[in-house]
Amino acid sequence: MTSPTTIRTLTTAPLDIPLHEPFGIASGAQDVARNLLITVELADGIRGYGEAAPFPAFNGETQETARAAILAAQSIIEGADVREWRRIALALPAIPGMTGSARCAIETALIDALTRRARLPLWAFFGGVATTLETDVTITTGSVAAAARAAQAIVERGVTTIKVKIGAGDPETTTIRTMEHDLARIVAIRDVAPDARLILDGNCGYTADDALRLLDMLSVHGITPVLFEQPVAKDDEAGLRRLTAARRAPIAADESAASVADVARLAQSGAIDVVNIKLMKCGIVEALDIAAIARVAGLRLMIGGMVESFLAMTVSACFAAGQGGFAFVDLDTPLFLAENPFDGGMVYRGGVIDLSSINAGHGVTPW
Repeated sequence: MTSPTTIRTLTTAPLDIPLHEPFGIASGAQDVARNLLITVELADGIRGYGEAAPFPAFNGETQETARAAILAAQSIIEGADVREWRRIALALPAIPGMTGSARCAIETALIDALTRRARLPLWAFFGGVATTLETDVTITTGSVAAAARAAQAIVERGVTTIKVKIGAGDPETTTIRTMEHDLARIVAIRDVAPDARLILDGNCGYTADDALRLLDMLSVHGITPVLFEQPVAKDDEAGLRRLTAARRAPIAADESAASVADVARLAQSGAIDVVNIKLMKCGIVEALDIAAIARVAGLRLMIGGMVESFLAMTVSACFAAGQGGFAFVDLDTPLFLAENPFDGGMVYRGGVIDLSSINAGHGVTPW
């Protein structure tokens, strides 16, 4: 007799959502979120949903590579018991071509089905510490004028922390003067939002020397960022260590921190102050291990994401709020999407993310 918790099917479908305007980082921009919707159906009819959000400009993952990885995992998932979700998750990295976003989507769908069946909200599954978080809102790469307009809209929304994407140069000139352009953008943002906390996100676009020069120039203008995220190239551990030792601003690893091994190494060498955990980089199980290692090592925690819809971003919010202790929260990409093809999930109230209305699983259901 088949158990009601047996996984009957794992299916995937494109989840293409246009953005209001391109989401630009130092290494490229995205005008459509080309994601995937994953559905796990149990023998009793309960369904769990997951999202894969590959971001080619971040790590080279694409919708096609994520889909191939998910389909390759069907044979170990269909027929398994959803209560063994961690055992299943631990088997995923061995599948040829497996990607971080595919792992995240599969693990999300498994846990969502399990907790929907148990009538347990995901924030409680992860620890139940809180049901609210306060997020920043991002200003993507672009012109000085666009940065000032975005800052004004963020202030009017009641948000108190602004994250600024830097390192891409000036899109309106043929001569790229990255540092001077970024300085002008940051000063314009400060002038519009003088009381906001500023996070800089280099997305690997700077050298250590230039990052220090930028911090020097900002200091002249009375600006000290509360965090400088991934200023240097992914493999430039020496650059991260130099910036952290300079104590000009707390330094966070993002692209450099894609696995447990990465974070353990960075922590041991004193290369960073903060680790940005993104479930899309490595899945939920490994992200839990990263958070544990970071806490033991005395690193502060940040939660972030790729270009994700309400589904995946709600899961990350439940992960951070449920565990507690996240000093920096960057869960704003649904605000950049022109459509929301879901019901339920987290609710934005100004800069506050509210999870209290979620009663089972992550609470997000496709139309």
